[in-house]
Amino acid sequence: MAICLSVRFKPGSETLKHLLGPDAPGLSPATISRLKQQWEQDYRDWSRRDLSNKRYVYVWADGVYSTVRMDDRLCLLAIIGSDETGRKELLALSDGYRESEASWTEVLMGLQQRGLKDPPKLAIGDGALGFWKAVAKCWPQTDPQRCWVHKTANVLEKLPKTMQPKVKEALDNIWQAETREQAYAAFDHCIERFSPKYPEAMACLAKDKGSMLAFYDYPAEN
Repeated sequence: MAICLSVRFKPGSETLKHLLGPDAPGLSPATISRLKQQWEQDYRDWSRRDLSNKRYVYVWADGVYSTVRMDDRLCLLAIIGSDETGRKELLALSDGYRESEASWTEVLMGLQQRGLKDPPKLAIGDGALGFWKAVAKCWPQTDPQRCWVHKTANVLEKLPKTMQPKVKEALDNIWQAETREQAYAAFDHCIERFSPKYPEAMACLAKDKGSMLAFYDYPAEN
């Protein structure tokens, strides 16, 4: 969170208004400084909390860019976990580089050092993340599931705008299918239907078929 906590807040700034509400303009610099120190301590305590009694079936990973950063490539690396009841919890949030294996390895090793012993069964994320190489190193038993939101965007950007709604409908039919068999049939139909005219877009979809449909091996309620 240094990406945010390193900011020097000024009384009346828009950032403070978002954080503290309409009363922010009346705060003195000394009060703002004390608040910032408290936020830093709260973040340190949260990022070091014990996870030894926790078990997560699924995790989601993404790199979130902020307008407040000194390095254009720096972002917040976020991990969200879901337990067997479907309850979700933010597990980690730290500065790093979205496509960096080293950055994500540091995040995952941090979870292990805090006591998270059992790897998740399924990890969900964008294919461009350095997260996947880190998962192979730290959680080799975890199955990969590529994010449909990112994949859909990647496929659609390779198409004429006039074709995007029709292809998006075909993509939605895949991941919304009731069964694995129906999903595979919809996937193959989409490829066959659009490949003749749009081979680049369909190649982008086809190359990740297994990891796009991995979630069908797991209970739908989670």
